[in-house]
Amino acid sequence: MDFRFDIVVEYAPFFLKGIMWTIGLSLIAIVVGSILGLAIGLGKMSLNKWIRMPFEWYINFFRGTPLFVQILLIHFGLIPLFTTQPNPIVSAAVSLSLNAAAYIAEIFRAGIQSIDKGQMEAARSLGMTHAQAMWNIILPQALKRMIPPFGNEFIVLIKDSSLAAVIAAPELMYWGRAAQGQYYRVWEPYLTVAVLYLVLTLSLSKLLNYLEKRYSTQ
Repeated sequence: MDFRFDIVVEYAPFFLKGIMWTIGLSLIAIVVGSILGLAIGLGKMSLNKWIRMPFEWYINFFRGTPLFVQILLIHFGLIPLFTTQPNPIVSAAVSLSLNAAAYIAEIFRAGIQSIDKGQMEAARSLGMTHAQAMWNIILPQALKRMIPPFGNEFIVLIKDSSLAAVIAAPELMYWGRAAQGQYYRVWEPYLTVAVLYLVLTLSLSKLLNYLEKRYSTQ
């Protein structure tokens, strides 16, 4: 098998651009997904079943259907309701964020419920409201325990962002497909893309391991 490095060199600027979009989309998804996920997670923990039900079904839908299908529904169905020219980047960011929110909601729920109930009772006995106790006592402790699953979700988002290539979002996989389509060669573009994804995920894993060890000692 002959490996043409000239193809990799030619597409190097595009792969770099794709890496930037991949990281950017993943960051947007983890930030927006965390905000939505906290609200959804708290909603699912409600004692009122009518309040809890829509949050449960949100999680069921986004965790129970393929992200690939969600991207197509959002890009070709949801986004056109607001604009006549759907932007692939916007569609990808919305899809990844909504999908991440469902998983992050479960991370928040599990993290909060892992804290002893006595912590909340003690805070309430000191005169704190439920919201104050949650924000100042429960969440800070829960967040330390949520670092590993948060990290795993970020890694999953980096890999899942490759599905956005189907709607022509110019992330890393998009340029791999572009190179393959131009030269009708598989190894050079796809192996390069695989290595770049591996570098991203391994680097993030190292960073998360460092953060986990640092906060576990505090």
